[in-house]
Amino acid sequence: MDIIKEYRRFVSSYYLGEGLRITAGAVLPALVFSWFDLLSIGVLVSLGAVCVSTADNPGPVHHRRNGMRICIAVICCAAIVTGLTAAYPVLLGIWIAAACFIFSIIGVYGGRATSIGIAGLLILTLNMSKAGAGWQILWNALYITGGGIWYMLLSLGLYHVRPYRLIQQVLGECISETAAYLRIRAGFYEAGTDSDAIYRQLMEQQVVVQQQQDLLRELLYKSRTLVKDSTVTSRTLMMLFIDTVDLFEQSSTSFYPYEQLHRQFEGQGILEDFHQMVLATAEALDETGIAVKSGSSSAPPERLQQQLSHLQQKFLQYRDRERRPDTLEGLITLRKILQSLEEMAARIESLHHLTRYDKRLTSQYQPTGDHQQFVTPTEISWKQLEDNLSIDSDVFRHALRVSIAAVAGYVLSHLFNLGHGYWILLTIIVILKPAYSITKKRNYQRVLGTIGGALAGLLILFFVKDNRVLFGIMLLLMIATYSVIRINYLLAVIFMTPYVLLLFYLLDSQHFAGVLRDRVIDTVIGSTIAFGANFLLLPVWEQGQIRKYQAAAISACRAYFDAVAMPFVGTAVADTAFRLSRKKAFVALANLSDAFSRLLAEPKRKQANSRTVHQFVVLTHMLNSHIASLGQFGKTLSVKYQSDGFMPIIEKTRAHLEHTKQQFSTVQDGKQVLVTELGNSNISQQVKQLLEQRKLEISHGIAGNETRVQLSELKPITDQFMFISGIAADIDRLANGEKG
Repeated sequence: MDIIKEYRRFVSSYYLGEGLRITAGAVLPALVFSWFDLLSIGVLVSLGAVCVSTADNPGPVHHRRNGMRICIAVICCAAIVTGLTAAYPVLLGIWIAAACFIFSIIGVYGGRATSIGIAGLLILTLNMSKAGAGWQILWNALYITGGGIWYMLLSLGLYHVRPYRLIQQVLGECISETAAYLRIRAGFYEAGTDSDAIYRQLMEQQVVVQQQQDLLRELLYKSRTLVKDSTVTSRTLMMLFIDTVDLFEQSSTSFYPYEQLHRQFEGQGILEDFHQMVLATAEALDETGIAVKSGSSSAPPERLQQQLSHLQQKFLQYRDRERRPDTLEGLITLRKILQSLEEMAARIESLHHLTRYDKRLTSQYQPTGDHQQFVTPTEISWKQLEDNLSIDSDVFRHALRVSIAAVAGYVLSHLFNLGHGYWILLTIIVILKPAYSITKKRNYQRVLGTIGGALAGLLILFFVKDNRVLFGIMLLLMIATYSVIRINYLLAVIFMTPYVLLLFYLLDSQHFAGVLRDRVIDTVIGSTIAFGANFLLLPVWEQGQIRKYQAAAISACRAYFDAVAMPFVGTAVADTAFRLSRKKAFVALANLSDAFSRLLAEPKRKQANSRTVHQFVVLTHMLNSHIASLGQFGKTLSVKYQSDGFMPIIEKTRAHLEHTKQQFSTVQDGKQVLVTELGNSNISQQVKQLLEQRKLEISHGIAGNETRVQLSELKPITDQFMFISGIAADIDRLANGEKG
């Protein structure tokens, strides 16, 4: 690991900025009020700020503003109702049950609504042990509300100072994650590589990249001012994003089965040269991503160009030395891979120039006006909620599960008079997620992080006696907690636990031992209840959900294939339609990969046909890669090699994909798709003749002519059609066998 690069990546990231913002929003009110001996009020104001920060997820500024406004209203109401019921155990139990269900069911409206619900539950749990009376209840709610308003003003104020900063950070993160994806693909060129392990890593990384791209679409296409803005910065960011998406498609291409490449070229050094070039490309892309995040110009990718020149020379020498009839096809494939790397290097060079925010580079950019097609509209309606008020709804089951588990935790803490019993509810609320796999992961992270963090807190208190130094350490731990909480929950808990312990120690050092004991015990109890609830109360297993993701992925692949293949038979496809089909195909594949990862985290007895599903996911990933490869050829060669001879293989591929989709359909329409045997198309015959002719020319020492050019262009296109058709057939057989 390059520690310096990791440091640069982190300090320029959105996550550190968020950690600093939340820490400032939480600490400043407490410091100001404590100066006037009103620390108790300051703590309530800080609590309101922290709760509203949960709804300040990255997104268009008007979404963030509206989300924080609603969150402020929610925490105000939650504080009032909790204050009114806190003195009456039965009423409080009823309120906990109702609030947990209500604040969880609103998750049907998306991630921001889920965060608002969590903020409401945080206020409930942190105020349930403080029974107020009369006007004190209202004043406490107003203090909390004031804290929420303070944080909203702080967050929006920072945005208006640097309105493009968030987009730059997320865009840079997306570029770096694309580099990580490319770095994983480099493993295919290593000797003795485990292809299944690489595909597993690729599937997981693709989920990360797609999440970043979706967030960027939200930030860029739903920000009205940005879409209409014609400044150099806004145009540059749009161009950077479009190039990044295109580069990701290019990085996902697959020109040949890697096993065949290794069989033909293993041990000759050429594949190692390609491996180093792919790593160099990923390195240059990563540097560009860091520069975009920091808002500075990237360094010229000179090392990448040197590496590319070196590879070009090595390939030409190797080709001239090893060119024989039996190596011809493999050399054509290596040449296409080299051309792809050349195009990626050129695109990275273009990204580098864009990081200068040069007006001359953006003057030719014209918005297409089709942005809204690439984002999911935000709809909030009563019907959405009404449709989910059913036991068949996963969100309804989750809300019911949270409600029952929270009441169980409350009753347990009340019966046994556990100190700081609200930590039990807090643990349940934070850990319990709709998916079993996420809850399971959060569970052990919470327990392990709490124990590790508690030990760290004790070590700090053992060696540090000065309260001012302890306060400084607590601030650093707060920043660390809120900086990593969205990306590494285990690390966040490890930082959070000593920060909470130091806070309680500074407020009341005499009862610190009890606080430490309660923190660990309550966390273990809450984790146990959360895990049991997720396992026993209306569980939702991925084996019952995976088929819909499979069907969606195949349907999207079919549309993507049509958009790429039809230009080769003379049917024009609009650029917007192509980009939209590409986006949907990669998103559907990422959703399928994510669902499969969750399936593997479930109990073994709930992993029915997991091996078959794994094969399906890998084949679908390969299918997308080969379609992307065909798409790269189509951009420059579809007109030149346009022919009806491609139709037989196109029709067969369509039939296989349609038949596969039918296997996963829950509603049969009575139409049966027939898949006929593929005959030898005119294109296949033409390529075969060109290949034989070229082999004959090589045997006679003829180096280069029109035959070589035509073969080097047409054969890779035909190969991609054949690969796609073969993989579609394999997926069809696999799906049919799974159904049977």
